[in-house]
Amino acid sequence: MFDLDLDSAVSWIKNRGYGSVAVQLPEGLKMSALGISDFLSGSAGVAVTVLGDPCYGACDLFSDYRKYADALIHFGHSPIHPQENDEDILFVEVRANPDIDVYLAAVSQKLPQKIGLLATVQYVGLIPNAKKILERDGKTVFVGRGDSRIFHQGQVLGCNFSAAESVNDEVDAFLYIGEGDFHPLAAAFGTDKDVVVFNPLTGDIKSVKEIRDRILRKRFAAIETAKNAETFLVIVCTKTGQDRSALADSVAGKIRERGKKAYILLANEIGPDVLLPYNVDAYVNTACPRIVMDDSAKYKKPMLTVTEAEIVLGLREWERYEFDSITSC
Repeated sequence: MFDLDLDSAVSWIKNRGYGSVAVQLPEGLKMSALGISDFLSGSAGVAVTVLGDPCYGACDLFSDYRKYADALIHFGHSPIHPQENDEDILFVEVRANPDIDVYLAAVSQKLPQKIGLLATVQYVGLIPNAKKILERDGKTVFVGRGDSRIFHQGQVLGCNFSAAESVNDEVDAFLYIGEGDFHPLAAAFGTDKDVVVFNPLTGDIKSVKEIRDRILRKRFAAIETAKNAETFLVIVCTKTGQDRSALADSVAGKIRERGKKAYILLANEIGPDVLLPYNVDAYVNTACPRIVMDDSAKYKKPMLTVTEAEIVLGLREWERYEFDSITSC
């Protein structure tokens, strides 16, 4: 179902004369790692090293690849600026191209008049056809252009919904093409419009409004609990696309200005076991927003975003709640 486009990778290796490459794969593709290694080594005559650490996006790009290989091939994601400027890194986007004509035509009447289209990189290639189908049914369709962190028009990341923001004033709702809740939830939190998920494989649609409201209730509870905190651990991720050290320094300063203690922790992988040794009252996360939105129940202490920490400190009202996003530098 997914196109890995290994032939383009072979051509790139041969044209640039590499003797060795490192291969980085997201979790869902690691079952194909050995087959990919065999294909590249056999077709391009190159030594292949498979990178085994977890990879959840281009923000996990293995920047130290030159210690082990001449070049890096990163499968499954589009680059985050300025990653595209490294000539020795090839991004191979994994695409799916299911036939959505019948499915989307069947649900079009359930959508409002003015629609903004969004998708993850796997399905961003479906946006032009989806736009054509909806316009044929009389809809007015918008496809936003995100900031420099966003590689494709209409693309949404779990940490960046700027493509949605760019057309938010023009639309009645957004139609997200893809599976799962994390990416459309980013757009739902970041805009004031409903986000409808369209599964291109099954034709099912659903609104994320109920999920959004349920998460907001949980976030409110975490904020209220953290208001009694006196010590905070401010977490910085060392991954190339998640490192917000300056933001961490800023929020730590705000915590200290209120007479509370703040400690800064650097870590590459962030999880409950990593934080267990540090006896604090609350955490402030400057890494991937998913740690807070999806995984906060795994932590024994309140896990906050930076904007949530500002509410705890009295610097922001709950009515001005904002979803944490990682935007262009």
